[in-house]
Amino acid sequence: AGQNHRRGGQIESPSHNQNEEGSILSRGTTAVRTEFGATLNAFSLDRSRPRTVFGWKEWGDRFPNMPVPPMPGETLVGSQIALFGCHPSMVLETIGAIEIAEGLPHPLIEGRWSKISPETGRSYLIAGFSEANVDTLLEVVEQAGLMTLYHDGPFETWGHFRLRPDQFPNGRDGMRRCVEKATARGIRIGAHTLTNFITPNDPFVTPKPDRRLAETGRGALAEAIDAVQTRIPVQDTLYFANEQANWLRCVRIEDELVQYPAVTREAPFELIDCTRGAFGTSAASHAGGEPVGKLLDHGYKVFFPTFELQEDLIRNLAEFFNATGVSQMDFDGHEGCYATGQGNFAMEHFAERFCALVDHTVVNGSSRSSHFYWHAGHYLNWGEPWYEGFRESMQQYRIDNQALLERNYLPNMLGWYLLTEHTTLADIEWMLARAAGYDAGFALATSIGAIRTNPELGSILDAIREWETARRLGGFKPQMREALKDPRREFHLAAVTGGWELFDYHKVSYENPLNDAGTGTGAPLLWAPPVSGYPLRFALRTGKDAGAILNPVLVIDDRFRARLPVRLAPGHSLACDGEANVRVYDEKGRHLESVPLPEGVVLLDDTAHSVQFSWELEEGVQPHITISFQSVDQPVFVPRPGEPPLAPSTQ
Repeated sequence: AGQNHRRGGQIESPSHNQNEEGSILSRGTTAVRTEFGATLNAFSLDRSRPRTVFGWKEWGDRFPNMPVPPMPGETLVGSQIALFGCHPSMVLETIGAIEIAEGLPHPLIEGRWSKISPETGRSYLIAGFSEANVDTLLEVVEQAGLMTLYHDGPFETWGHFRLRPDQFPNGRDGMRRCVEKATARGIRIGAHTLTNFITPNDPFVTPKPDRRLAETGRGALAEAIDAVQTRIPVQDTLYFANEQANWLRCVRIEDELVQYPAVTREAPFELIDCTRGAFGTSAASHAGGEPVGKLLDHGYKVFFPTFELQEDLIRNLAEFFNATGVSQMDFDGHEGCYATGQGNFAMEHFAERFCALVDHTVVNGSSRSSHFYWHAGHYLNWGEPWYEGFRESMQQYRIDNQALLERNYLPNMLGWYLLTEHTTLADIEWMLARAAGYDAGFALATSIGAIRTNPELGSILDAIREWETARRLGGFKPQMREALKDPRREFHLAAVTGGWELFDYHKVSYENPLNDAGTGTGAPLLWAPPVSGYPLRFALRTGKDAGAILNPVLVIDDRFRARLPVRLAPGHSLACDGEANVRVYDEKGRHLESVPLPEGVVLLDDTAHSVQFSWELEEGVQPHITISFQSVDQPVFVPRPGEPPLAPSTQ
């Protein structure tokens, strides 16, 4: 562990480069660019000897002195590394040949290596479907031209992977019928879990806990206990008093699980106020000196397997996929395999073994980028939608990932986006433009409720289909793609004969547009839209560090006046995307409410117009205001590859 590398003409062996855990922190340090060129680092561990580790070291040394049992025969003997050199255009061809020659994973999709298959990196829909509503959601996937209907949480338990009876009353037979319906439409079915996380309601835990559940360490009973006492004497508290990573506060004593809210800090040591027979196990008497194992847990209120038990879990997961035909899954929480104490080896082994056991192609991604998994995996789709508004949540992180994916010959993916009942066509096209710019797939997470209530759903699905078709066919040329990457710009794509027309929104904005700082009346803006007949789009945002405003009023040419009965707190905003209503958002871009425009959609011609906002001040504190107006420029024709060119529209 710890490879020497050259820096400034000298050989160094820095301590941070040593690897006692057997894991690669963050996104890896195998190849690192430096001022003098690059470094290559690799490690191999002798796993045949017992060790102690800081379980999940990259998460802050959460489980100090965690014992790791030996793995007989897993020594340094036989460790290998393959190096190759070739022109960049030959990289995939060369690696593919190495994979085949060395017996490495080399997954195919419909007969083509996944790294060059057009199916790799396709976008998909995430929704909690059931036997009852799967047809509705399959229609959505089909209309949008997506690859997969991916269930975000079909399992009642993790470990044995029992399906939720409320969604799948016929169990695996019901899921298999969902797969058959999807296959008939050319659509995949996916199922989500967290790789080796075990829920407390799983048979690995209850009613009799498996003795191969992962432990952070063990103590022992200081004396015998009966089946009802709630203060349990222990010989020491080395593993029980860990407060940085102790969510379920659970120990195993033989076949009983015990939860303890607190532990004494001085002798005589005791676990206090214990719940006996926790998680449906049976309380029992135990002899003095009996081992007390502190179960390794997580903030998601789950347990984990040892490496040995993980083999059973892998088989259970593969059996589910084989029994149902489900054909897509993310190894989300892939880093959970670190709980075995075997670092990246356990993580890589889980994916390799699962892929070997399934009897059909399972398109898969991971929460971690790792070197061996690269061979087995199809994509990495990072970026979550839960934290801020549609356009804000982890957006820069998503963009930063694209260079990493491109360097490593992986398909560009933008992560998950959230489609709610309030998501607009403008929001979706903003995301689709970024996807087209980076030639990236994405996942659209939604619910049956949002599908049934979003008033723009039809237009949204049509837009996804057209943008994705143009992207996957290579319709967007390099110069156009650079413009589409810019998150400050918005576009609209319309299907026409022979291809598409791409409309670029023309935007004007100004800040603090005040005539009189005390009145809240904005200065008028003289503005001529470039093209007639398209709906006006506008937005107003208040600064985060100033006052709130009330009842903003939009006036156009002294003929259109719209008073909006809303309050905009500091950092809040309102926006109209060319529709008959205005939406209000909080400081993180999350939808709060919608209010109608009195006269509906606003259409302007290409002559000069006077546009102006005014507002009431709350408590006389003048905010910082940013206002913008948008209309579309003349469209650019995007020919469908293989179609003859067509003159651009003048409409």
